[in-house]
Amino acid sequence: MAMGSIKAGGDDEDGLDAAPMADINVTPMVDVMLVLLIIFMVAAPLMTTGVPVQLPKTSAQKVAQAKKPLEITVDKDGNPSIAKEVFTMDSIVPRLREMAAENKDQVMLVRGDRDVPYGKVMEVMGLVGQAGFSKVSLIAQSPGGAAPAPAAKTAP
Repeated sequence: MAMGSIKAGGDDEDGLDAAPMADINVTPMVDVMLVLLIIFMVAAPLMTTGVPVQLPKTSAQKVAQAKKPLEITVDKDGNPSIAKEVFTMDSIVPRLREMAAENKDQVMLVRGDRDVPYGKVMEVMGLVGQAGFSKVSLIAQSPGGAAPAPAAKTAP
């Protein structure tokens, strides 16, 4: 603890009016906090991993992969198409209901041309959901120009 003196009055030469001033030394507290911070930074990744175990081997067959997802495309004019078959907004609904009756758990991917207004693509997604599909995703092209990847999933 550091001690100092401050003169309470004017220029008193004998220093009898001096009052002691006490300051707290915070350096040890800062040192302790930095050590605790380092300990927690090192220990945190170790706490997220589980207990290492040796998994048993099995002769069971792998789970079958899901069917290839269906795709619906919205062209530059805003017309939806399924497998190169072009529809209007009214004529696609019966076809989508047919497809949903076969398998409601089928994944439906919606592809929209870059120049199509967002509202048209969302309208087609709404029609897909109304037809009975519960798994609907948007497709966007990856920044590198590679194959398209699903961008978002929605459920009605």
